[in-house]
Amino acid sequence: MLAHGSASNPLLKTVIVTPGAWLDNFRMHTWLWAVPFGALLSALLTFQLLRSRLKGMALFTSGVAQAATILTAGVGLFPFLMPSSTNPGDSLTVWDASSSVKTLFIMLVAVVIFLPLILAYTTWVYRVVRGQISLDAVRRHVGPY
Repeated sequence: MLAHGSASNPLLKTVIVTPGAWLDNFRMHTWLWAVPFGALLSALLTFQLLRSRLKGMALFTSGVAQAATILTAGVGLFPFLMPSSTNPGDSLTVWDASSSVKTLFIMLVAVVIFLPLILAYTTWVYRVVRGQISLDAVRRHVGPY
């Protein structure tokens, strides 16, 4: 049982190797089969949209197909992020890779403070340098080469 209020200790976990366990998440939660089927359906839909010349929608469905393919691997591997082939106990799990509650809170405070500053600065820079640049404008400000 995980102690959610304390830091995780990767040395205390137990990993048992069982044949076919990579499908256990799909067996326990049958609705997860929608993810690989969604990847397949999106790829087929992309092919059809490209043939019908709807390239904008094809770009979107192509992105959905890629995301669903990667998500299929994530669902199949969960809770492992990087399974070890030599010693299963050394595998990296979601809980091993997670930060503590205190670290997550500090990062939340940092994002709340700095993200608006970054967005304001980026908006200001785009407003200052907006407009079309021509060779004549560059020569007027810099001079001839």
